[in-house]
Amino acid sequence: MFEALADWLVYDLGGIQGSALGDALHFFVMDVTKILVLLTLVIYLMGLLRALLKPERVREFVRKRSNLSARFTAVGLGAVTPFCSCSSVPLFIGFVEAGIPLGVTLSFLIASPMINEVAVVVLASAIGWKFTALYVVTGLTVALIGGFVLERFKPERWVEDYVWKIRMGEAAQIEPDNSLAARHAYAMGQVREIVGRIWKYVLIGVGVGALIHGFVPTDFVVKVAGGGGALSVLAAVLIGIPLYSDAVGIIPIAEVLLHKGVPIGTVLAFMMAVTALSFPEMIILRKVVKWPLLALFAGYLALAFWFVGVSFNSLRGVL
Repeated sequence: MFEALADWLVYDLGGIQGSALGDALHFFVMDVTKILVLLTLVIYLMGLLRALLKPERVREFVRKRSNLSARFTAVGLGAVTPFCSCSSVPLFIGFVEAGIPLGVTLSFLIASPMINEVAVVVLASAIGWKFTALYVVTGLTVALIGGFVLERFKPERWVEDYVWKIRMGEAAQIEPDNSLAARHAYAMGQVREIVGRIWKYVLIGVGVGALIHGFVPTDFVVKVAGGGGALSVLAAVLIGIPLYSDAVGIIPIAEVLLHKGVPIGTVLAFMMAVTALSFPEMIILRKVVKWPLLALFAGYLALAFWFVGVSFNSLRGVL
């Protein structure tokens, strides 16, 4: 359906066919319409099911679990909650105030921006379930291990003092409205809020992907990628840090890179760096943690993403 629409607009109406510009425009139209339609549908459906899943409920749900169970719960919730880096500060404060171990909190903060159900659906439709499964499993693993690793350094000493002094108090319990109308209103609100927040990243991501798809030769892309060696993976991680994007916005670029022959591990490392190790994410976290913890957090993620990339590249021919 989306390809047929792109054919009609670009090739039939526009008369641009058999050229780099035509290929780029075709890719842009097809991916923008596909991603925005899928975004709207998936966010609405998940909104109906998640009408009662607020940040406060996430906090309470995690607090009631044992240490080990809380870790797996935090990582899982991070993957299915729509909280982006802008939610990091209130979530961090809420988790700390609730007495949740800092390692558990950090695991949640790693998983949440990197993985969500919307990105999974869009990624699977663009690239396939095999790559999507690899991305999700490795992302969850990095988040889970990260909590264990970071807490070994006793990071509590590097949390800003004002965070420990905050006492949010117990809010009055309001009877939730479970009616279909209320859930519909919440789901529509989620569509407006989330799509309104990330549509520009979709356009930028698809635009960059379209330029690479139409104008950059495959041989050049593969040459720049360096064949998937350790240095090329490190370069992919470093390049991804300043390129902040929502997980959905980076998918079109990943799609083109894979189709151009860039090794899967390099693409994985690049995607993870863009979504979980960006400058805006670090700047926001700096409001609640001191420089040593921020450096430790960023250093772990960079090393983990590099290791993931190198490991998967070494398995080429097996995957």
